[in-house]
This record gives sequence, structure tokens and C-alpha cells, in this order.
Amino acid sequence: MEHRIKICMGSSCYSRGNQENLERIERYLNYRQVNCAIDLRGSRCEGRCFEGPNIEINGRLFGGVKAETIEQLLDQQLGLY
Repeated sequence: MEHRIKICMGSSCYSRGNQENLERIERYLNYRQVNCAIDLRGSRCEGRCFEGPNIEINGRLFGGVKAETIEQLLDQQLGLY
């Protein structure tokens, strides 16, 4: 199964941590050998900048995603306990 991850790279989400989240996600996917499409979105991607950093996984939007919890979130949402 291919998973889809959208990472907002708009100025608000980027400055709140999605730059580091992107790096952690890429390392995670390579290490776990997950078949996944990553879609980077620029500003005004979801119009929810106030909740950022925002990441969408398989159609489900998550706000306030922190670098220290991204791997746990990916485990849960990608079914890789």
C-alpha cells in the first residue's frame, strides 16, 4: 500500500518546525523502507497556519506536529507499530 504525506512548507509551518519534521520523515521512511509519496505544499496549503506545523497523512490532517513525536505519529498512522 502506498501512503501519502503532505507537509506544509509555508512560512508559518516551516518556521514552526516542518523543516526538521521533513528531515525526520525522510530518515524514517528510508530506515523503515516505507513506500510513500511525499507532497510538499507552499503557503496557504490548508489555510490553517495558526494550527501549524501541519502534516497530512493519508488524508488526515494533524496540527502542532512536534519533531520529537513525529516518528510515533508515523508509526500509528502508517500501521507500523
